[in-house]
Amino acid sequence: MRIENDVKLDFDDVLIRPKRSEAPSRKSVWLERDFVTLHSKQKLSLIPILAANMDTVGTIAMAYSLHASSLGCCLHKFYPQQTLSIFFSEKKSSLSFYTLGMREDDFEKLASVNKITPVNRICLDVANGYSKYFSNTVTKMRLAYPKAIIMAGNVCTPDMVQELLLGGADIVKIGIGPGSHCSTRVMTGCGYPQLSSIIECADAAHGLSGLVCADGGCKQPADIVKAFGAGADFVMLGGMLAGADECEGDWLGDGLKVYGMSSREAQTRYYSQVPEYATPEGRCSIVPPKGPVSGLVREILGGLRSACSYVGAGRLKDLSRCTTFVRLS
Repeated sequence: MRIENDVKLDFDDVLIRPKRSEAPSRKSVWLERDFVTLHSKQKLSLIPILAANMDTVGTIAMAYSLHASSLGCCLHKFYPQQTLSIFFSEKKSSLSFYTLGMREDDFEKLASVNKITPVNRICLDVANGYSKYFSNTVTKMRLAYPKAIIMAGNVCTPDMVQELLLGGADIVKIGIGPGSHCSTRVMTGCGYPQLSSIIECADAAHGLSGLVCADGGCKQPADIVKAFGAGADFVMLGGMLAGADECEGDWLGDGLKVYGMSSREAQTRYYSQVPEYATPEGRCSIVPPKGPVSGLVREILGGLRSACSYVGAGRLKDLSRCTTFVRLS
């Protein structure tokens, strides 16, 4: 047993200090970014905000709407093969990721879809990315899909970010337990404060020319700003987009039933039951209707532009360089 005494911070522990700015206006701030990924060498141009691969949020309707605003989407992994084959053959899929887990039928379905239309953006998603089996799988995926942009996770420490990048990932998802519908920290006591995790993992990734995606913990536009300020290349949103018209699932009288993908509800729905050796690590809640996702996007991007103007960043790319965090007492 050991204790680390260094201060670790979450989004609520800091504010960003304003600075004198030469930016002419919020309107002039450029939010789109151009990436060339480490292994695939593919170019990806977008405003780097992604819808999470929750079955209620990572929907095809969500992907279409976000694409219109130059944002991306990680589709959930439960669409049938034919639906995915049609979607990924369309131009409107160009900012979306194909998501899969670690089950053999996940790999088989991806291979079948790829035979019909090349899948160039893959999200390999597990709750715990620390197993050797997972890192080996990332390497196998890189060999099988050499030209695809591969995003893999989740992890929360620099050592595993480096291992996954060296093993073949282009983007590593950062976050163990911070999501609004995740109960990993409550059930296991494991995790890492998300802001510090992003700072440390981004530093490790950028030293290898890799990228990181902050996944979880954003409850309001300010948290997205702080994630980018901490060095995240991408930010993934689940709870903030849940309840939009483009979401799917059980709409009840007072809203949408939303649950984490490691919850009892998800495991029962897709795998019939929770394994005897496991415990659910997700929460379920009812989220009120929020209208079209375009309204949420407008609010989020408005907050980002304002934040950039407060610190003198003319581009989202420059926000981290211009950010000074102030700890709250």
